[in-house]
Amino acid sequence: MNRMTMYLATFAFLLPATGAARAHAMLDHASPRVGSTVQSAPGEVSLWFTEKLEPAFSRIEVRGQSGKRVDTGKAVVDTANPAELRIGLKPLSAGTYKVFWHVLSVDTHTTEGIFTFRVAR
Repeated sequence: MNRMTMYLATFAFLLPATGAARAHAMLDHASPRVGSTVQSAPGEVSLWFTEKLEPAFSRIEVRGQSGKRVDTGKAVVDTANPAELRIGLKPLSAGTYKVFWHVLSVDTHTTEGIFTFRVAR
């Protein structure tokens, strides 16, 4: 087997793996936006992902500056858009809040992350 044939065979073998790596549910956008400052306190946090989510294994926690949870409990996946996960919030005061998320996509891959937003008043 010549060198070029070997390279092409290796490339053809690895090509399907690149598609699988992109299949993870990555955070596409959020409301409030990642790193944003909002003028008034939101009633919920909504996250949109690049893949559909498994509701039983996907969660969000929102914590205030003291580390105490300020969300209302269990996050839900939107039935009309299974790539959207949201959670209600307790009344928030001015300050910075951390959003922790962990999701399982329907392709069985997990991803997680953290971001902040700030309430101005």
